Amino acid sequence: MMRIVICRHGNTFDKGDVVTRVGARTDLPLSKSGAAQARQLAAHFSASDIVFSEAFCSSLKRTQQTAEAILTSKHVAKKLKSLQFLTEIDYGVDENAAEEDVVARLGQEAIDKWDRDAIPPRGWQVEPKEIIRAWEKFFENYRTSNSSGDILVATSNGIARFALDAVDEIATDAPRKLRTAAYGVIEIEGGISKVKVWDKRATD
Repeated sequence: MMRIVICRHGNTFDKGDVVTRVGARTDLPLSKSGAAQARQLAAHFSASDIVFSEAFCSSLKRTQQTAEAILTSKHVAKKLKSLQFLTEIDYGVDENAAEEDVVARLGQEAIDKWDRDAIPPRGWQVEPKEIIRAWEKFFENYRTSNSSGDILVATSNGIARFALDAVDEIATDAPRKLRTAAYGVIEIEGGISKVKVWDKRATD
């Protein structure tokens, strides 16, 4: 059986910071609290039966730093591989805008539809079908193999949600959106991909 762990990066803002919509064009590192979240994930996975043999992230610092923290000496994977499709979406006119201004422009209903149903608000540059196809291709590489093991994928909120559209079964009713430093587990066995866990944090 293959297990693919899809993890959202840790915080890029700390308490008291102005929170903005951080997309593909804004390459922020983890904040102090985000780095702490990454260390919590490392301890969490080190205490589990998961041993990562491969690890992927995007070109953005926040995903790289999260994955690097998770890959402690326990894990076989020592080198991160960057995949272009894992890079966060482009928030268009709302890129790096204060979150309260984004809500004022779009309305809370549009934000809720994005978080609940992955329907992009107007002005955002995102192609759901292309992202879903990329996830399908990624899963297919492991669906057709006879190997077993654990795979780490560190990405962003706008990309991770579409993984749910690329699997065969979903065995959880968790919300589509991943919180910062939350993860999901997709098991692939007998050619079937199934979401077993979604939106779980090390501290849950």
